[in-house]
Amino acid sequence: MPKVKWGIIGLGWFGEYHGDALAGLPGAEIYALCTRTESRLHELGQKFGVTHLYTDYNQMLADPELDVVSVTTMWDQHTGPALAAIQAGKHVFLEKPMASTVADCQAIVDAARASDRYFMVGHIVRFNPRYAAVKREIASGKIGKVVSMYARRNVPVSVGTAVLPKIGPIIGDGVHDTDIMLWYTGARIVSAYAQSLNVHGHKYPDLGWTMYRFDNGAIGVLENVWCMPDHKGYFPDERMEIIGTDGGAYVQETYPALSVVTTEGAYTPDPTYWPEIRPGVRGGALAEELNYFLTCILSNTPPAVITPEESMAAVEACLAAEESAATNQVVYLDGKH
Repeated sequence: MPKVKWGIIGLGWFGEYHGDALAGLPGAEIYALCTRTESRLHELGQKFGVTHLYTDYNQMLADPELDVVSVTTMWDQHTGPALAAIQAGKHVFLEKPMASTVADCQAIVDAARASDRYFMVGHIVRFNPRYAAVKREIASGKIGKVVSMYARRNVPVSVGTAVLPKIGPIIGDGVHDTDIMLWYTGARIVSAYAQSLNVHGHKYPDLGWTMYRFDNGAIGVLENVWCMPDHKGYFPDERMEIIGTDGGAYVQETYPALSVVTTEGAYTPDPTYWPEIRPGVRGGALAEELNYFLTCILSNTPPAVITPEESMAAVEACLAAEESAATNQVVYLDGKH
């Protein structure tokens, strides 16, 4: 059976992880790679056995043999390649957050809706089996109406040091749980109040706490701390509780699902999102969401797990929270006070 020819735009660590996940999917062929850094381009070209190598994504997108692209650039560089790929008639898998402004999100949503190709944003937590199980329980009415949600997604200070010059914790990680809260409630966020703190002098604050009010009355709280001690031993510190009128649901991920103890201390390898299942191949939720998108293409079935509008709503809420933290004011997403 012919394979779907896949290109990757952006070859940082997560672009490489996309390649590792695609390498394990029988229906996908890693066909083309693109990054502005030539040394990195040739390094990963050799790793994945790819000869179609580009430093300009427009040149890559001009190849009629290319079927689909992953856009895995930094979040504030998503709009250009995403729009170009859609306009070039490619299927597009765009990493989250969709874009760095609501206007850019809207432009991507409009382009995706006007295209006859498929488009999906990689909200990977929807493909985590524990969060998906909670969604099924809520949808079945088991816990009643959702009234309260708390999400914790914290990472070590070394990760924060590497990432905080590029993106802040509320939009960088809070967008995951914001999306999940929207998914679980089926409601709309009407206001956001947040506080943040810059501990180490990076471009963006090290931590943020956010409180959302939903239009159905529910309240959601996000904890995003990017300066946890490195020696704590697990990454990320991820939990969620959902309280309904008739019960609750509780997710604890990753610790202590898997722990390794050595002479240098304890640590927890990722068992869920992108674990290496054999050398050079990653499985987990990343492979699951890419395989889902691949299956949609092969079966000519539009993706339904998340819509472009839903992805945009999560970005809009997180940007409102960041605005709230900067101004020390409640931000109303409908513009009303």
